Amino acid sequence: MLRPRAIAVKPAEDYTILVSFDNGEEKLFDVKPYISGSWYGQLEKPSVFNRVRIGGISVEWPDGQDIAPDELYDKSIRK
Repeated sequence: MLRPRAIAVKPAEDYTILVSFDNGEEKLFDVKPYISGSWYGQLEKPSVFNRVRIGGISVEWPDGQDIAPDELYDKSIRK
């Protein structure tokens, strides 16, 4: 079975993102556990975090930080 594809994303409160999928679901994903180290740690800056966008079938940030599509869908919570 193919994983639903992310088609829209918006930054939300407390380092979460609201993701719309092509199956009609809207889910909230918590990015906080990923924000560490020199690369993903950049997402702690609101000016960077808020630049989240769709990248292929998942989400990404301008410097290339991304979330694996399966993880994005499986670890997000229905809104």
